[in-house]
Amino acid sequence: MFCGHTDTVGVEGMTAPFDPVDRGGRLYGRGSQDMKGGLAAMIDAARVAATEGLTAGRLIIAAIVDEEFASIGADALVSRWRADGAVVTEPTDLHIATGHKGFAWFEIETRGRAAHGSRPREGRDAIMRMGRVLHALEALDRRLQAKAPHPLLGTASLHASMIDGGAELSSYPDRCTLKLERRTLNDEDDGSVSGELTALLDRLRHADPEFEGSLRALFSRPAYELPSSHALVMALRRAAQAQDADVVGMSFWTDAAVLGAAGIPSLLFGPGGAGLHSREEYVEIADVLRCRDGLAALAREWCRAT
Repeated sequence: MFCGHTDTVGVEGMTAPFDPVDRGGRLYGRGSQDMKGGLAAMIDAARVAATEGLTAGRLIIAAIVDEEFASIGADALVSRWRADGAVVTEPTDLHIATGHKGFAWFEIETRGRAAHGSRPREGRDAIMRMGRVLHALEALDRRLQAKAPHPLLGTASLHASMIDGGAELSSYPDRCTLKLERRTLNDEDDGSVSGELTALLDRLRHADPEFEGSLRALFSRPAYELPSSHALVMALRRAAQAQDADVVGMSFWTDAAVLGAAGIPSLLFGPGGAGLHSREEYVEIADVLRCRDGLAALAREWCRAT
């Protein structure tokens, strides 16, 4: 199976984001690297493999939706289709990536007491109390990033993503909400990550009995890793004529984790470029062609072998 997602992130601040521009061997536009270049490579690899002769097995092309949010496309895919191996053509600069980080989204709410801004004895500031949470989260992030890194994936981390609170300048805010993201490694699960944040709030309550805060898990996806000695890795190295290619890990999450959890050994291999999720995004056109050729050769070898 060759698999890639068709959705993109937003286009705020971009001019004509979906008008492709070919400049200096680079194709510019939203989604060019993430991941229409990979989609083009895998679709044309199927054409090349069929033209040159796919004498055994079956090649599945899966162009799916929603990877940039909840991956409902990948979930639907694995409910109906199976393969002996898969390549997700996310951008890897033509390196072979055997793993990536996971993520977990949470919402923390702090509660105060609404009152007129001139009456501090009556009010409790929920936003000020969220400041304590942010301070504790920053310290936790430093501890996570100070740990010994995973050889391919680096360290876990977290960041505050969105915050909201207050109704007007002259009132004490009674609620403040924070949404955060925790990037995870493959030795972490939802329970351990949620417990880490629950303990953080417990410490704040112990320090101040009037502190009120709660945690809500929103969504998560696990990290993923395929052993570098797996036959699919060896086959792609031969097919891409990259026997000495570095095996790497990716910092971002991908649908490979969904395929892997469904029993489909998966890795990542895609073209290079720059500007993922930024205002100027491009893919290297020559990389798309090299990716295509490697995938076509892999399809012929893997289908014969399996």
